[in-house]
Amino acid sequence: MLCSYLRPSLPHILPVRLLSSAASRVAAVKQHELLSDTLAFEDPRAFKVKSLGELLRALGVFRLCSFPVLVNNCGKLMSVARTLLGKRGFSLLLRPTVYAQFVAGENEAEISQSMQKMSLQGLRPMLAVPIEEDLGESTGEKRYDDNMDTMLECVRMSHSNAWSKDPMMQLKITALLSPELCVKLTNVIRQQPYDLNLLIRSMDGEPISFPGLDEKEAAHLRSGLLRLNKIAEASVNKVRVLVDAEYTYMNPALSLVTMAMMKKFNKDGTWIWNTYQCYLKDSRSLLLDALSLSKNECFCLGVKLVRGAYMDKERKLAMKEGHQDPIHQSWEDTNDSYNGCLDVMLDVISQEPERYRIIVATHNEESVRRAVKRMEELGIDRDGGSVCFGQLLGMCDHVSLTLAKEGYSVYKSVPYGSVDETLPYLVRRAQENRTVLQGIRKERDLLRKELNRRLRLSLRGGS
Repeated sequence: MLCSYLRPSLPHILPVRLLSSAASRVAAVKQHELLSDTLAFEDPRAFKVKSLGELLRALGVFRLCSFPVLVNNCGKLMSVARTLLGKRGFSLLLRPTVYAQFVAGENEAEISQSMQKMSLQGLRPMLAVPIEEDLGESTGEKRYDDNMDTMLECVRMSHSNAWSKDPMMQLKITALLSPELCVKLTNVIRQQPYDLNLLIRSMDGEPISFPGLDEKEAAHLRSGLLRLNKIAEASVNKVRVLVDAEYTYMNPALSLVTMAMMKKFNKDGTWIWNTYQCYLKDSRSLLLDALSLSKNECFCLGVKLVRGAYMDKERKLAMKEGHQDPIHQSWEDTNDSYNGCLDVMLDVISQEPERYRIIVATHNEESVRRAVKRMEELGIDRDGGSVCFGQLLGMCDHVSLTLAKEGYSVYKSVPYGSVDETLPYLVRRAQENRTVLQGIRKERDLLRKELNRRLRLSLRGGS
């Protein structure tokens, strides 16, 4: 009876629904077209939030970074300058220029001032202690314990200061565990894979003997795992810890340790994250393995997706040792790798946003636009927490500020420390990111346009 009563109205309702659906699709298309225009990253007004001094400093630093001879030899040049000027004179030279562009400050007061300014711009800080080691740089257990204390202080600062919601920080395992052991462990697990529970039991304080390691090596691994465990315990439910990838000859060990931390601490949320370097030929398979492992072991997976930063050294090492080059042969192949991994993660996030998270850590505008487009298509919230974006402090601000203005979660990787402490970091980042530094002409042009706009307003008596 009810059906027969409603049936006559169906012919009238159906066209209205079809029209409504069509109108929704048209509106969605227009919204996407508008968003695409907004995310052209061509608007110099993105820099309106910067002071005149910040504009001039950025223009000067980026101009210097555009000379390959300066970037390629910056370590030697800075060493000579430090010798000639002395520690104090060198600090006076660097602090208002390169240091101020790429480093947040030395103490908590300076860092807080930088972070509050960043928060007003809609950006979120991701504190990064610039401590890492490579082979031959090991400094002993005392130094690793001191580094742990520094990391714990980073957790405290990230959590206790109201700079942003959902705070993050970066961590390098080689600041807490010797690179030599990481290389040895990498070689061991290629022959006999470790059960994650073995490492977790060691984190819990059991005197584990590790297959393939002698007692001295096992003791150092136990100490390193206890250090990592303390940092993870301090950060869970407070700060998300993003573990950086490093060199291919130690990455399997770093990933093993990180996955063990994930299994222990990521039961109810993504507090420990791993990094995937898409300039590596095996990046997609590594990511798929991690997704499978997280499903089988029932833990949440956090992914920091980067292109990579050790290209020159990796290629030279492969050539020297007669190994296959682990790096993609072309920029286009690396882009395809990055975008493919991005698509994989966005697909799983759209299905289970509570179990998976990603930070799209790139300065590449095309990849950013691709991520935004897929988020819209898959219905992923801009500020829902499952997807966020990341760039380095002092670089690619036209992308960061535009994304923040459109309501996306954007983090800036923020190193901090004294000039001496951050100098090795600055040198390494300059050399590893030389292709980015030499390709910042667009950002320079936008900065120059914003500077000219202000000068014209000033001449007309504007503000």
